[in-house]
Amino acid sequence: MDTTFFNMYSDLEYEEVILIEDSIKNFSDEDKQKFLLIYRGRRQDSTNMLIFILLGFFGIAGIHRFIIGDIALGILYLLTVGFCWIGTIVDLINYKAITLNHNRQKITEVLSMMRLGRVGNF
Repeated sequence: MDTTFFNMYSDLEYEEVILIEDSIKNFSDEDKQKFLLIYRGRRQDSTNMLIFILLGFFGIAGIHRFIIGDIALGILYLLTVGFCWIGTIVDLINYKAITLNHNRQKITEVLSMMRLGRVGNF
């Protein structure tokens, strides 16, 4: 991957960069650009995830689970006040892993879309 990638997407985590490099190494430059544009819109930033988890302590428990698409666990957190805050504390400790797991799923989704040809011209 060239330095333009790192300059344009400097907010990506190191693990994300490794996953993306491995996933798009055989893509053309145009396909790499399409992938990065789509992925950038779907990923979650770990700082935002940390803020959403902290909101669970002061507001709506489980909002971070709704945002990453884990609706069932989000409802459970909401009804049990984040498992009496124990689940929220565990998520607070593991917020980077939660974010990376979510972003890994988004990488897979975008790759599937591109392989199926569902990505049109911009």
